[in-house]
Amino acid sequence: MAQNMLHLARKTIFTKQTYIQKTMADVNIKPLADRVVVKAAEAETKTASGIIIPDTAKEKPQRGTVVAVGPGKKDEPTTVNVGDTILYGKYSGTEITIDGVEYLMMRESDIFAIV
Repeated sequence: MAQNMLHLARKTIFTKQTYIQKTMADVNIKPLADRVVVKAAEAETKTASGIIIPDTAKEKPQRGTVVAVGPGKKDEPTTVNVGDTILYGKYSGTEITIDGVEYLMMRESDIFAIV
């Protein structure tokens, strides 16, 4: 019985690691320390009342999805996980392009909340 439970626990951990590795493999980058790679959400093209916003007037999105997470600092592990939807500051992070896709790399302290 104990061996079955151990096998089940190993299988669950392996499945979770495989999911994280597959998600991180899409980006092919591993951030260092407390850095996080974020894929920004698309900017709004319409207002709530139906007015179409031109490209020149669009604001930078402040919401995104975590794509890769660093291991954290020595005393502080990271609190966000791959796949979390987050809110961050308007001018937070550094824009990077990997395989033609734009991402933001920022410190975990630049993240305001997990949605």
